[in-house]
Amino acid sequence: MKTAELGDIVEFHDGLRGRVEKVNENSVIVDLTIMENFRSLDMEEKTVINHKRYKLVEDPISQ
Repeated sequence: MKTAELGDIVEFHDGLRGRVEKVNENSVIVDLTIMENFRSLDMEEKTVINHKRYKLVEDPISQ
């Protein structure tokens, strides 16, 4: 599995997406505010995801 890099978009936990802001040894910190429905989810703006728990996705903004 390829580890995410800064700026990558990752998907985790049944469709949540975030942009990678920091890469740690075992995890990444992602910004969830890129999702259109972020405000309705009642979640924190950032979260930590273990490398085993996400998958890289294409960035729809850059296409």
